[in-house]
Amino acid sequence: MDSYRERKIQKLEEFVDGRLKPDLVHTIAQRDKVFEKQKVFSDLRNNIENLEKNSVTSLRTMVNLGSEVYMQADVPDTRRIFVDVGLGFHVEFTWSEALNYISQREEKLEREIEDYTNRIASIKSHIKMVCEGIRELLQLPAEKPVPELNF
Repeated sequence: MDSYRERKIQKLEEFVDGRLKPDLVHTIAQRDKVFEKQKVFSDLRNNIENLEKNSVTSLRTMVNLGSEVYMQADVPDTRRIFVDVGLGFHVEFTWSEALNYISQREEKLEREIEDYTNRIASIKSHIKMVCEGIRELLQLPAEKPVPELNF
């Protein structure tokens, strides 16, 4: 194989390993963080709906003080709750206001997840395209498609 092809293959491999794969790992990690936020809001929605359904207006609970240190807390009025809206700010909401806010945030998070999923698909297609280019430079035969199994 001539040195021009070897250099070209090496540059393509460096591009995949140095740029595309780290981008893919980073984008997947970012999407996973959004999934975690989505789970927090889903749990909050379920908790509020359970409070409403069971007409719970006061409760006794455990509160995490940090570093997995807990203490008991009495909540005299559950009809108003504080929701973390970001940057360390908490806003006091009624149940219906909180559910409305959660719906808006869930829609935004869903759009973010869709955006990250599209980016992941794009990066994967770029990796596949570069690998196909390397295959052509090496003059290897194309991979045979795997036959589908029908049960």
